[in-house]
Amino acid sequence: MHFELTEEQIAVRDAARDFANMELLPGIIERDNEQKVDLSLVKKLGEMGFLGMMVDPKYNGGGMDTISYVLAMEEISKVDASSAVIMSVNNSLVCWGLEKFGSEEQKQKYLTKLSTGENIGAFCLSEPEAGSDATSQRTTAEDKGDHYLVNGTKNWITNGGISDVCLVMAQTDPEKRHKGINCLIIEKGLDGFVVGKKEDKLGIRSSDTHSLMFGDVKVPKENRIGEDGFGFNFAMTTLNGGRIGIASQALGIASGAYELALKYSKERSAFGKPISQHQAIQFKLSDMATEIDAARLMILRAAWLKDNGKPFAREAAMAKLYASEVAMKVSVEAVQIHGGYGYVKEYHVERLMRDAKITQIYEGTSEIQRIVIARDLLK
Repeated sequence: MHFELTEEQIAVRDAARDFANMELLPGIIERDNEQKVDLSLVKKLGEMGFLGMMVDPKYNGGGMDTISYVLAMEEISKVDASSAVIMSVNNSLVCWGLEKFGSEEQKQKYLTKLSTGENIGAFCLSEPEAGSDATSQRTTAEDKGDHYLVNGTKNWITNGGISDVCLVMAQTDPEKRHKGINCLIIEKGLDGFVVGKKEDKLGIRSSDTHSLMFGDVKVPKENRIGEDGFGFNFAMTTLNGGRIGIASQALGIASGAYELALKYSKERSAFGKPISQHQAIQFKLSDMATEIDAARLMILRAAWLKDNGKPFAREAAMAKLYASEVAMKVSVEAVQIHGGYGYVKEYHVERLMRDAKITQIYEGTSEIQRIVIARDLLK
């Protein structure tokens, strides 16, 4: 097997690393405390090409492969997991889904602006009573001939407050259950479209998470993605790629926590020598490095399969499951290595530990990943 990165992939990784340290690191503690999305930084992500990395250049995208995307996501997530999730949703769930399944008119109207960051996208699947059971959609899209009337509520929507374009799953024919669901492109500002309260979260606090409410929102038929009833299939297929993005975010959180712990262990002394010279700490660092490396290889495998047009759903689920578990474990150990300093904001690892938890929950909980894996193993 060939493990070397191309010159282009290395350049993307290094550019993301520099951007994270020079642009995202300053002010990160304040943004976390204030739950603030810095729109100027989101704009810079777009200007750097990080919001439409895999989109064809004819739609203003970067035309990059999934491996480049994984590398960039890891470097951004090492420093700022909140910016990384904005990046992940726009790339994996919105741009990829539109490019893969949207009409040419939809791509020209929406994708060309989403890929540059001129517009920001949101993916709207979860509801108050439809989380892991995504088939239980209660948001409705009533067919009115040339348009749909959309009613319902979506929650836990990343980019919900800052987005310009939302991909909304809604039930058109309840008797058909999941085969009656459609995905509609809904623009902000339409009559009846209301952005709800901002969620006060444990982690990724400087990303934007809102409920969205729809009351008789009129959506033209040309804004439906795919054939009638394609929405659930669209969502599940798109989430397969999204899991690579969140796995990469989890990897970045773990890598960032490990690097901080390694640095601190060389600087902090106890009993007359750096704590890195104590076997108890060495064992922790060894386990952390090994599990991070294993997660990285799993993610790169899933990305390679996707880039080469091979089935990758099981591998993406495995990568997301394992990387999220590693992120949680490594970030907790990083706090432990820092001791009391790990418990204060100044040393960053406490934020990484808080950020890690969500990777086990969104875009499919760890339990859902195990179901996805098992079904593929047993089919």
